[in-house]
Amino acid sequence: MSVQTSAKPAAQSVPWTHRLKSVRLYAGVFIVLVWGLGPFYWMAVTAFRDPDYTFDSTPWPTHVTLENFRNAFDTSRGNNFGRALINSVVIGSITTVIALLIGVLAAYALARLTFRGKYLVSGLILSASMFPVVVLVTPLFQLFTNIGWIGEYQAMIIPNISFVLPMTVYILASFFTELPWELEEAARIDGATKMQAFRLVMLPLAAPAVFTTAILAFIAAVNEYLLARLLSSDKTEPVTVAVARFSGNNPLVEPYAAIMAAGTMVSIPLVLMVLLFQRRIISGLTAGGVKS
Repeated sequence: MSVQTSAKPAAQSVPWTHRLKSVRLYAGVFIVLVWGLGPFYWMAVTAFRDPDYTFDSTPWPTHVTLENFRNAFDTSRGNNFGRALINSVVIGSITTVIALLIGVLAAYALARLTFRGKYLVSGLILSASMFPVVVLVTPLFQLFTNIGWIGEYQAMIIPNISFVLPMTVYILASFFTELPWELEEAARIDGATKMQAFRLVMLPLAAPAVFTTAILAFIAAVNEYLLARLLSSDKTEPVTVAVARFSGNNPLVEPYAAIMAAGTMVSIPLVLMVLLFQRRIISGLTAGGVKS
């Protein structure tokens, strides 16, 4: 009786084209990381470095000190970084809340209703997000000067809303369009009104997109500089303006180390926010339906 044995197939070697593709992928990711995080890393290194060694080119932290962070909060030189942080939180939070309240309703109407000129309205909203801010500087400055709003919170909040709102509507409208409308119809059959169906059924489904839009709107409002530089005062200036006008012991020398420390303190919460909620951000930008 003969026993037939089958030889095990030899392990196939990975094609060189596949290896090359993997190398290119990781090389691209590395370049993007260095390009994006390199300036932030250097800012953090300089922030923890002794001011006398600010221009030291060593690529890792040397002469570590916390003096720069103390100088950033020092008010004896006319800087008020702590108050600027509070101003940025106030301006960013109010801008985000109002933009979401208006944007959610507008996006739902664009996605759900059918009316004449619907695509024209959507195009105008998208084009408004691309409008150059510098064109509005002089008209807004003149308008707010005439009505006495220069140096007040509303002088920065209202323009920020107009800049953030198109992005809010665009993201949420795309999300609402992909949601299954059968759920809303089922709620209407069960006796819910249109507003109840929206509030109790559709809005909870859109929570990832709303959360994503809130983060992006808040970051955009906090990062605004041009209008804030012209429309704010010492009491209402945000961190972008406060850091730009930092002064040190010598009026002829920029306090680069203190500026780097202030920038690090502003950037770290935003970076951590994105890292902690990156999955929800990605799901809010890409997801649009319910898996069965």
